[in-house]
Amino acid sequence: MTDENKQKRPGLGSVVKSVLAAGIGVQSDKNRKDDFENGNPLVFIIAGSVGTFLFIATIATIVGFVLSNNG
Repeated sequence: MTDENKQKRPGLGSVVKSVLAAGIGVQSDKNRKDDFENGNPLVFIIAGSVGTFLFIATIATIVGFVLSNNG
């Protein structure tokens, strides 16, 4: 098997970058296809779930902070 035929698994940085780009809607078609062809769906589902949780927690914290300071 040559290097070109081996499937290249995305690393942690690549998964985070793909999830963030997809989350804000700027994922390129080339990267999306690469993720679907070479990536493990479970990794992207977990990363997306964690990213969504962190986003919601951040927004809730900011809203709570603003409301508590406005009396």
